[in-house]
Amino acid sequence: MLGRDSSGMSKFATFLLAGALLAGLSAPAAGQGNPAPDNLDQILDQVLKDNPAPPAKTKTPAVPVVMSARIGEHDDRTRFVLELSDPVNLRTFTLSNPDRVVIDLPAVAWHLEGPPRPSGHGAIKSYRYGLFRPGNARVVIDLNQPVTVSDALVIPPEGGFGYRVVLDLFPTNRTKFDQSAGWPADLKAREAQAERVASLPSAPVPSRNGRKVIVIDPGHGGIDSGTSGVNGLLERDLVLDEGLRVARALRNDPDFTVYMTRDTDTFIPLRERVNISRAHKADLFISLHADSNPDNSVSGLSIYTLSESGSDKEAAALARKENQSDVIAGVDLGGENAAVAPILLDLEQRDTMNKSSRFAQTALDCLTAATDILPRQPHRSAAFVVLKAPDVPSVLIELGYLSNATDAAQMNTTRWRNGVAAAIARAVERHFAPASASAGPHVAPLSE
Repeated sequence: MLGRDSSGMSKFATFLLAGALLAGLSAPAAGQGNPAPDNLDQILDQVLKDNPAPPAKTKTPAVPVVMSARIGEHDDRTRFVLELSDPVNLRTFTLSNPDRVVIDLPAVAWHLEGPPRPSGHGAIKSYRYGLFRPGNARVVIDLNQPVTVSDALVIPPEGGFGYRVVLDLFPTNRTKFDQSAGWPADLKAREAQAERVASLPSAPVPSRNGRKVIVIDPGHGGIDSGTSGVNGLLERDLVLDEGLRVARALRNDPDFTVYMTRDTDTFIPLRERVNISRAHKADLFISLHADSNPDNSVSGLSIYTLSESGSDKEAAALARKENQSDVIAGVDLGGENAAVAPILLDLEQRDTMNKSSRFAQTALDCLTAATDILPRQPHRSAAFVVLKAPDVPSVLIELGYLSNATDAAQMNTTRWRNGVAAAIARAVERHFAPASASAGPHVAPLSE
């Protein structure tokens, strides 16, 4: 019986191939000096030389899987347990104002079905999980009270369970908690470097050749999922998809160069988003979000620009909520007052804000035909951190209300997303068109 040779090719297959090539190799090709093979071994050598074995395929190592999370509330402690498929190196630390426990992990896959919610009576108020940086996952636990975190106890697989990581949270006093809270020095340095790198252009900035630079900023991402819709649609997923559609529409126009603050499901701190737009010397920054309201009858798209104080209480409350994105993800805000500092308006920033307002009105004019607009005061203003670049005109578009069933349903359709993306692209074109140019759009519509 014929086996396999060292190349991995079946000897029978090699024999047939050699036989098929025998006539063609039996004489020198015209103009060549190579002698013709005169026996089967030479033919086989030639066949194997011309058909080398493919390189062995290497499997990409699978990332560990987080299979479950459990909370145990006891009289003297609150216990948090993660179950994983494989052991991982993790570390924990605490952050204050607000009080949080952060669990840093390598990249993992999250397969949590209906993770448990705390009762609210123990130390844990709530928690969230997801990607924080590429290669770095995170769990952030919001606290009801100051705690001391035990060293992680790892229990090997047994009884049908995987590896279990056990953390006990013991009550402590405010002074002890505040003294121990803060980023470990090496992680703080890593984050500072990541912020610097993320704020640099991804490639040398090309000559503009008259092109305008647009930065699209899908809000939230990774560990920060944003608002959850009544239909289960997550804000982070909606705005990323819509941002990619807007970018694609604008890239069809040779007058624009387009960058995105994120094009994957990852977390980007607010300050980095602003720095990215400034690093690219953007002519316009468009941040995409989706809103929510306790009154589920409220619906429609709205656009925000920067102001020293919100246009109304609702706008101010929304800005406060969106400005908590870094807190949600477990970013250290020590010494950072960008979210609360007053806006120092100079002449340059006033001109920037005027340009932002003009684009907001143009966008509302274009979007009216593509989606429902908030009936009352759709152009609003508030002190959003991502709008604070003094030299980049910036707007924040709330695409609709995920708390409203009609808005949430239409935002979950391809037709709506393409229509709104094309309308935003038309608004950008009109905003930068010369005064004498026709108002008609030339951005090609997106296919469904």
